[in-house]
Amino acid sequence: MDNKILLESGTGDVEILEFKINGKNYGINVIKVKEILEIDNITPLPLAHPSVAGLTLSRGEIITLINLRYVLEKGDTVTDDSKVIVCEFNQTTVAFTFDDIVGIHRISWNDIKPPEHMSDNQLVIGNIIFDDRIILLLDFEKIVTDINPDVGISEKSIDEIDFRDRSQVKLMLADDSALIRQLIKNTLTKAGYKDMKFFNDGQAALDHLDNLAKEKRENFLEDVHVLITDIEMPKLDGHTLTRRIKEHHILKDLPVVILSSLITDDLKHKGIAVGADAQMSKPEIGELVSLIDSLTLEK
Repeated sequence: MDNKILLESGTGDVEILEFKINGKNYGINVIKVKEILEIDNITPLPLAHPSVAGLTLSRGEIITLINLRYVLEKGDTVTDDSKVIVCEFNQTTVAFTFDDIVGIHRISWNDIKPPEHMSDNQLVIGNIIFDDRIILLLDFEKIVTDINPDVGISEKSIDEIDFRDRSQVKLMLADDSALIRQLIKNTLTKAGYKDMKFFNDGQAALDHLDNLAKEKRENFLEDVHVLITDIEMPKLDGHTLTRRIKEHHILKDLPVVILSSLITDDLKHKGIAVGADAQMSKPEIGELVSLIDSLTLEK
């Protein structure tokens, strides 16, 4: 996929690729998509997870192929003429099968509605009403981590965190995933942090900061020392949140760390463009404590 299709950072909009599986409409954030192609070779893997169709080659790279029809409906096998979406996140390249492409739509993050009923096993992270249909936005990171828990944040990545008293450091964290919020909290608690405020979308985090700026002006930094934010969130995404903070005449001095599965070499320029102080991929969470230390040396 041509990278020119990707939006300018921090606009508050997102481009969604709509595709079909077994007649149903699903969506993925275009920023995750490296390319769309038809495959002509599949190498089955012995004793693989039932969702894994096998391995395929793309431009000389070996890529794991996941059968989305099986993931969503325990559906049939993948054939050698299947269409696939090749994605990159959490420092991993992986391909997903689909039936047909519908198109690409530019919408506001505020137009993505969270599902009414959430659970730990929920694979739909948002509903998009478009014309006369509902597009189900899938949690592709969860699909992959359900198959291989070592992709993304894992307990192994936080085993050697250095503990010391960091209770004087005040952190804000924004992430729409309850599971990720808990894993980050566990990580930072293990490192000695105690003062942490969590928000499940970017707008709630910005509202809190706006209130602090109105009440305390430049002294708002007495209440928060670092903001850690995901990118993909309903209502207000992490890039737009960062840009609004860095353009605010008071809040601009707040250090912002973007912690996301979407931090890749090809996409880091987006965080730089909105003024992020640092960017980290979620598998690097073991290094997050050292980064916070470097941003709060005087605390």
